[in-house]
Amino acid sequence: MPELPEVETTRRGIEPHLLSKRIKRVIIRQPKLRWPIPAQLTNSLLNQTVKTIGRRGKYLLIGFPNGTLIVHLGMSGSLRICNQNRPHEKHDHFELILDSGNSLRLKDPRRFGAVLWTEEATEKHPLLVNLGPEPFNPAFDGSFLHQKAQGKKVPVKTFIMDSKIVTGVGNIYASEALFLAGIHPKRAVGKISPKRLQRLADAIIEILQRAIEQGGTTLKDFVNESGKPGYFQQQLAVYGRSGEPCQKCTTPIKKITLGQRSTFYCSTCQH
Repeated sequence: MPELPEVETTRRGIEPHLLSKRIKRVIIRQPKLRWPIPAQLTNSLLNQTVKTIGRRGKYLLIGFPNGTLIVHLGMSGSLRICNQNRPHEKHDHFELILDSGNSLRLKDPRRFGAVLWTEEATEKHPLLVNLGPEPFNPAFDGSFLHQKAQGKKVPVKTFIMDSKIVTGVGNIYASEALFLAGIHPKRAVGKISPKRLQRLADAIIEILQRAIEQGGTTLKDFVNESGKPGYFQQQLAVYGRSGEPCQKCTTPIKKITLGQRSTFYCSTCQH
């Protein structure tokens, strides 16, 4: 699944191609995604000009004078900029034709993505209203995590993947951040000291920043706006490396299932 770095990479990639461009046509080839694509978009977006390209968690927010397009890439979705005359592919379900001669296409083989529309403030939308702070928000730090963790017995990995606590920390980067912070993924979050939680907050920010700089992680179906993969996978320390030696101590990396998600860690370096 595309995580925050992949979505932010996509946002940065499509932004210069979309900003100040006018929508000439909206094509809905397959409306049945995770939620139905609103049929009104063919009229609501016609001749509208793109004003902003934002992101909240894993949601892309394409702003227009009359509302905001909310896009989620689901499990296998990707957005690409291409010439509008290029033949569409089988899973190109949604397309914005721009006055520049290009188009923005959503490709989503598994159809778990979403294209929604709101004319209200995006922070009031049901999908966004309960999201926690962004990892890059100054409000997100060890003190914040310590406050939220009080009295909680859930594993720390489950805790940091809760979008109501902090948004955008998916499975890959949760494992990587916990390794960098030296914290065992199953440790009860309420028993972790403020000092170690500060180390974890710093690790989350560092891991996500590094991934964004390298263009996201090449796993499964993610590609960026030009169809080129990201490269952060080359630097993954634990995720997907079960049985391989730890890069710090050579202990074999272990794999467990936590919260129905594959979790990777070093039993020596993380405690």
